[in-house]
Amino acid sequence: MFAGARLRQLREDRSMTQSDLARQLGISPSYVNQLEHNGRPLTLPVLLRLTEHFGIDAEFFTPQDTARLVADVREVFADDTIDGTLSAGQVDELTTQLPDVARTLVSLHHRYREAIENIATLVSEQGLDRTAAQQPHEEIRDWFYRRSNHVAELDVPAEKLAAELRLVPGEVRAGLTAGLRERHGVKVVAESIGAEQHWFDPVNRVMHLSPALRPGQAAFRLASELAMLETGQTIDRLVDDGAFSGETARRLARIGLANYFAGALVLPYRVFLGAAERYRYDITRLSDLFGVGFETICHRLSTLQRSGTRGVPFSFVRVDRAGNISKRQSATGFHFSRVGGSCPLWIVYEAFSAPGRILTQIAELPDGKKYFWIARTVNRAVGGHGHPGKTFAIGLGCELRQAHRLIYSDGLALGTDAAVSPIGMGCKVCERPACPQRAFPAIGKALRINEHASSLLPYPPQT
Repeated sequence: MFAGARLRQLREDRSMTQSDLARQLGISPSYVNQLEHNGRPLTLPVLLRLTEHFGIDAEFFTPQDTARLVADVREVFADDTIDGTLSAGQVDELTTQLPDVARTLVSLHHRYREAIENIATLVSEQGLDRTAAQQPHEEIRDWFYRRSNHVAELDVPAEKLAAELRLVPGEVRAGLTAGLRERHGVKVVAESIGAEQHWFDPVNRVMHLSPALRPGQAAFRLASELAMLETGQTIDRLVDDGAFSGETARRLARIGLANYFAGALVLPYRVFLGAAERYRYDITRLSDLFGVGFETICHRLSTLQRSGTRGVPFSFVRVDRAGNISKRQSATGFHFSRVGGSCPLWIVYEAFSAPGRILTQIAELPDGKKYFWIARTVNRAVGGHGHPGKTFAIGLGCELRQAHRLIYSDGLALGTDAAVSPIGMGCKVCERPACPQRAFPAIGKALRINEHASSLLPYPPQT
C-alpha cells in the first residue's frame, strides 16, 4: 500500500530526518524519500520494522477514510461568498495527500462564516449577540466531531471506576450514591428543586436530586457529578487543549465531557459493547438491561470506537419537528451540513409521523456512499397538565456494509437489489439535479428559467 503522508507524519512527530529513519529501518534514505512521496509502496517487511521500532499498530498506515473531510472541503467551495472551485479529483487529492491542510482550510472557513454572522448580527436592528447565544455549542460539537465522538482519556477511567464501584447494569443508582458518599463525602438528597434536575452544593457536600427523574436519568445525573469529582483535572486539561473561544464555551465543554464520562460510567465500555454485540444492537433490549432511555443508548453506541475493540461506527443525531439539529455526533463518514438545512427525504424526519415506532432506511448520498439508518421519536414531560413537553426524533446510522450486524436489518435486502432512498447533505450543497423536494437551488449551479414553461422540479438546472 502507499502511505507516504502517514510515514512522513510519523517521522516528523519524532523529529527525525529521512536519514535517521533510514538507519532505524536498515534501508537507504532515497528509499525513504520514495516511500514518503508514494513513489514506492510500503512493503510488509518495512511495515513490520516500523511497528517494532515505534510501537504502533499496523492500522496506523491503513488508508484513512476521508469521506467526512471530503464533504467538509466540498462545502467550503460550495459557499457562494467564496470565489474558486475544486474538481472532485482535486478534492480527493488534497484530502488524501494533505489532510492537515484540508482540515486547516475547513477550520478557517468555519471561522470566516462565524465572522460573517457576527458582522450581520452587529448591524442588525435587534442588536443580538448571536455568537454568545449559539457559537459555543457549535464549538463543542465540532470538538467531539473531530475526535469521532470518542474520548479515551475519560472512557478508560470511567470503565475502571465502574468496576471499583461494582456497578450492576440496570441498578447503578445505589452504587453511584455510595461512591459519592464514601469517596467524596457527598450526601444525596431527593427533593423537589423547582425546574432543576439536580443541584450540587459543594460547601455542604450535598447533591439535591429531583424525585421526578426516572431511574436512568437520576443515575446519569449522579454519574455526571461524580465525573467532576473524579476526573476534574483531566476534564480541565482537555478543555485547555481544546482552545475554546471563551468562558461560555469552556464551561459547556466541561459539562459535555462530564456527561461523556457519565455515559461511560453507567454503560462501561466492554460490558456495554459485549451486550450490544450479543443482542445485535437491539436498542430496546439494551435499554431494558441497563435501565436507561432510548436516546442514552443510541448516544453511547456512537462512542464505541476504542482502538482494538471497536463497535459499529455510528452517526447519532437528535432533531425536532422544525428540523433543528440539537445533537449530532459521528464516528462514520456521514457529514452533517451547516449550509441549507438537512434533507427532508431523510428517515429521521419521517419518524414524527409514526411516534414510538422504529423506522429504517437505506440512504444513498450523492457520492454513492450508502448508509443504514434507524429513527424513532422520544418524548419528555416537563410538568403537569398544560405544560408543553419535548418531542425529538433520534437517528442512528452506520455504513451499509455494517448493517448486517444490526437486528433491524433482518429481512431487508442489503445488496445490489436494496431499496435505496437518495438523500443529500442539505439542499444548497446537494448535487442531485432532479430532486422534487428541493427547498433551495444548489449553490454555484445555473438554473433553467423559462417564462413560458413550467417544471415539476422547483429549481430545474441548466442542462
